[in-house]
Amino acid sequence: MHLSSLPGPFGSGGLGSSAERFADFLNDSGFKVWQILPTSPVDASSFYSPYSSRSAFAGSHILVSPEKLAEDGFLDMEDVEKYHCGGPECIADYGHSTETLKNLIKLSWLRFKNEPGRYGTLSEVYRRFVEKEGYWLRDYALFTVLKKDFEDISWNRWPKAFANRDKETLESYSSQKDKNEEIELICFEQFIFDRQWKAFHRYCKERDIRLMGDIPMFVAFDSSDVWSNQEYFDLDPEGAPNKVAGVPPDYFSSSGQRWGNPLYNWETMRGDGFSWWTARFRKALEDFDLVRIDHFRGFSACWAVPAEEETAVNGEWTETPGRELLEALSQSIRKDGTDELPLIAEDLGIITDDVRELMADFGLPGMKVLLFAFDGEVGSNPYAPHNHVPGSVVYTGTHDNNTVRGWWERESDESSRSLVAEYTGREISKENVSEVFNVMALSSTSKLAIIPMQDILGLGSDCRMNVPGVSEGNWLWRMSGADLEALDRADSHIKVRYKWLNSLFGR
Repeated sequence: MHLSSLPGPFGSGGLGSSAERFADFLNDSGFKVWQILPTSPVDASSFYSPYSSRSAFAGSHILVSPEKLAEDGFLDMEDVEKYHCGGPECIADYGHSTETLKNLIKLSWLRFKNEPGRYGTLSEVYRRFVEKEGYWLRDYALFTVLKKDFEDISWNRWPKAFANRDKETLESYSSQKDKNEEIELICFEQFIFDRQWKAFHRYCKERDIRLMGDIPMFVAFDSSDVWSNQEYFDLDPEGAPNKVAGVPPDYFSSSGQRWGNPLYNWETMRGDGFSWWTARFRKALEDFDLVRIDHFRGFSACWAVPAEEETAVNGEWTETPGRELLEALSQSIRKDGTDELPLIAEDLGIITDDVRELMADFGLPGMKVLLFAFDGEVGSNPYAPHNHVPGSVVYTGTHDNNTVRGWWERESDESSRSLVAEYTGREISKENVSEVFNVMALSSTSKLAIIPMQDILGLGSDCRMNVPGVSEGNWLWRMSGADLEALDRADSHIKVRYKWLNSLFGR
């Protein structure tokens, strides 16, 4: 359940009271883990995909809660209420939330800057935040301001001195009063996100809810990460990618998926002990208790597609130093002196023995997706519950799949539907198929079971989160306010039902 999918009056969900109410629901229902998509900045240029962000370190300003800004004294409630959105409740209006939070954060910054005495020691807390996060924050802020000045064109098309990060040029630009203020505003935005995130994380911990985050294997080309660390990426002399990442043709797409992310310059990364990766994982594990590594396959080999190709068909597998990288990470991020890494490997798609070896050697659990279990021979299917291994993580489906009900109604064939009925010994219909799959997940021997909220609510295809290989129309689903109200009630059928199921299966 991504934060943007929560209900609320500002166009999309975020770190406000709905997040706290949802954490209460999880606690009351016996759930222990809340998985969230990447919380990095999103914008219209990438159709608000959290997997194509301008920063692997920054937080998305649209997740900031206006109500929390008012509680902290940065805003008056009248400032907040005039931005209430009256659009469709169950579809994210990112345009509205982007503009709303931009305006309200700027107003908060002006008050913080102009009335420092009003906020006590918060000025010192802000200063320490900027200092601690300096290894990425200033570059991200500067990149954001430059992107606006250069009318959002890709950084490698900026004037050479800016694209190549000429030190004198950047210092001269940043020292201009208006540019410096814009940079400070972005730093304040990230401070506010961090402050609200930490409060949200504490709220979940107090209710015995662990947060699971998501680290994409690759980063967006037109990002602060690539611009400020060009030596770490495989770029040509003009700053463009030589090859881009993707996956070959598979279950999701007959032409593969050409993601367009630049590949890494592994030799340079190896030369400094993978410091960029280490910093990235440290940051993620400050914010989350567990982290899923998206496209873990890339730690063994990447599907490299020539940049000029329009599809991913003509790519090739190129080896990566994943073992060395994981060794460096494991030395850096092991928690509490234990041997267990708080990481989960997304191991879907074409998985070879070397990938499985890597996962086994570092004790990383993989994923079992129930929607893949009823395609052909169930007996030997690794996704069928009787073949799950205790160290794995079972999902009914992921954000890249249809909902269970949507799969049943629109994607399954008669053979698959018959297999589900025979396997479960139940008569299955569109009304009960979601719960049948949810029970299969909770009763699995997998160590962890994750159920998308759409499947808890029994929703269909129109509530799907993402269609891989399709740019537009994704990431829009939101839970209705009425659904959250229903979950709040002490006698909520869903709350009572899942409290029992989680207890029954030792979850």
